[in-house]
Amino acid sequence: MSERRVVYVVSEALAKISGLLPSNRGRSTLVHSLASALGSSKEDQRLLSNNAENAVENGNQADFFGLEDDCPTFPRLPQYAKSIAGATLGAVNILKSDQADVCIVWDGGRDIHHAGKSRASGYCYINDINLGIISLRRSSPRPRVMYIDLDLHFGDGVVEAFLGSSTQNPSVLTLSIHHSSPGFFPASPNSELTPLETATPFALSIPLYQGASNVTFSRIWKNYFVVLQCGVDGLAGDPYAIWNWGIDVRDEGSMGWCINRSLSWGPKILLLGGGGYHSPNAARSWSYLTSIACGSPLSLDLSIPDHSAFPMYAPSFILDVPPGNMTDQNKDAYLRQIEERFAGLVDRLLPLCTSS
Repeated sequence: MSERRVVYVVSEALAKISGLLPSNRGRSTLVHSLASALGSSKEDQRLLSNNAENAVENGNQADFFGLEDDCPTFPRLPQYAKSIAGATLGAVNILKSDQADVCIVWDGGRDIHHAGKSRASGYCYINDINLGIISLRRSSPRPRVMYIDLDLHFGDGVVEAFLGSSTQNPSVLTLSIHHSSPGFFPASPNSELTPLETATPFALSIPLYQGASNVTFSRIWKNYFVVLQCGVDGLAGDPYAIWNWGIDVRDEGSMGWCINRSLSWGPKILLLGGGGYHSPNAARSWSYLTSIACGSPLSLDLSIPDHSAFPMYAPSFILDVPPGNMTDQNKDAYLRQIEERFAGLVDRLLPLCTSS
């Protein structure tokens, strides 16, 4: 097997402006400094210019564009939007031009998957994921794109952007694995378990109950591009405290195991960031996932190297983000329902995939 070509997208300017996001101030620098200290980001670093289209512009209609409540305006917001979109579009161009097999943009996809075409929502200001998928689809011949969303929250901004065309032009398949309960953001009928008779079988949804663990994910993870949004707010230790997911690639069903399985599928892959509100754990997780993408998973017992953010990793000062003792409420009967439902959906999807 030929060596996997991995590009890690980073620049000092990108890290600084990403760190202005109100919901995750300073997280970007924490992530990149740890990845650099561990050596996991040194495979092939690219400094990308901010060449995005469709930048958000400040104006006097902030509420019309959703710039209120959980999406307040902040200094340099237009530059932030350009930078995030530019990083993701730059990574897409690297994949399209066959310069890499995997591109990693931890500043992309981060609290982005709720934003609409012209409206901010749920901490999300610009949907770089949609821009990336649209750019991938402009390749010739037009490829299929699979989008997988691992964030704790339903990826409504991505799923619903491609929902209308999923029956007429099934070149994009979206799969969101998320938590869903009354009152949990976002409220969307599309966040429920996809019915077998759905009119849009290319928009798939798996809601999981509280305590979702490696065991649960091992049951449901069974010319292409794959876009993977790697939100880490479902890991143990996140302030949301809803799931109990781990990262150890050796543990079947862990986030590391799922990413490693995806990397073995063969298509070119774009790995993006996402939610994650315990910033040191986000840095740990994405540094570890970077090492998996590069083909050399780091030891989770590895001590955090001495660097500028070292004190943030107290009290353990090691790389691991271990699962806790939360009870997994995703019982066998529910997981069997998911397996049987998706087996039926796969039977529906296969003829559509082979005929288009």
